[in-house]
Amino acid sequence: MNPESTKGKLIGVGTGPGDPELMTLKAVRAINEADVLAFFCKKGSSGNGRTIVDAHIRPGTIELPLVYPVTVETHKDEADYKTPINDFFDRSAEEVAAYLNAGKTVAVLSEGDPLFYGSYMHLHVRLKDRYEVDVIAGVTAMSGCWSMTGLPLVQGDDILSVLPGTLSEEKLIERLADTDGAVIMKVGRNLPKIRRALAAVGKLSGALYVERGTMANGASERLETRDESPAPYFSLVLVPGWTNRPGPDHGAAE
Repeated sequence: MNPESTKGKLIGVGTGPGDPELMTLKAVRAINEADVLAFFCKKGSSGNGRTIVDAHIRPGTIELPLVYPVTVETHKDEADYKTPINDFFDRSAEEVAAYLNAGKTVAVLSEGDPLFYGSYMHLHVRLKDRYEVDVIAGVTAMSGCWSMTGLPLVQGDDILSVLPGTLSEEKLIERLADTDGAVIMKVGRNLPKIRRALAAVGKLSGALYVERGTMANGASERLETRDESPAPYFSLVLVPGWTNRPGPDHGAAE
C-alpha cells in the first residue's frame, strides 16, 4: 500500500464574514464530516470562526484550538512579533500534520475566504506539498460589508484597490490617489491615519466605516463622523468609485 494513501486530508474552510447563513453548503458539509476541526483564536476565546459554525459541528468531532501567542500588542514589523508568530505557525502546522499522518480529515476554519488575508494560508503553504488539500471559498468580509450597507462600490472600468490600513500614511495617499474605489482593511488603531489619507485625496466624504459587518451587532456610519477610538478587529472602510452613478447622493450610504 502506498503510505501516502493512508494520510488524511486538509481542508481550508471559508466560514464567511460573520452571518452563519452566509456559509456555503460545501463549507457546512466539510465541517459536519471532518474528523478534526482546527481554528485560530486568542487566549481565553474560541474565536469568531468557531462561533459561526457552532450549529454544524458533529458530536464527537475533535477540536483543535490554535491559540495566537501575540495579537495586536506588538507591532507586526518588530522581532518580538515576527519570531513568535512564525514559530507559532510552524508549530500549528505540525499539530495539524500529526492528525493528517494519523489519517484524519482536518478542517481548518478561516473567517471570510481562506486565501484572502487569512491565517489559514500560513498552514496551507507549509502543508500543501505533503498532503492532499482542498480549499473551500468563503464570502469575503468586504463583500459582506458592501452588501450589508447597500453601497455600490465599483462599476464599468472602475479600478478597485484593497489596502491594509497598516501601510504608511504616505503609501496610503499614493494608493488612494491612483484608484477609483477602495477597501481598507486592518483598521484598528490606524483609523486616524486612514481618515487623514482619504482627506488628502478628497475621498473622505464618500467613505463608509463598517464594523462587524453581517454580524448581529454590525454597524456602519460615514467615516468622517466616526470618533477617533480604535476600531474593533472586524472593521473596514469602503471607498466607493462609480462617481457618475444615478441618484442625488454619490457619497456613502446612510
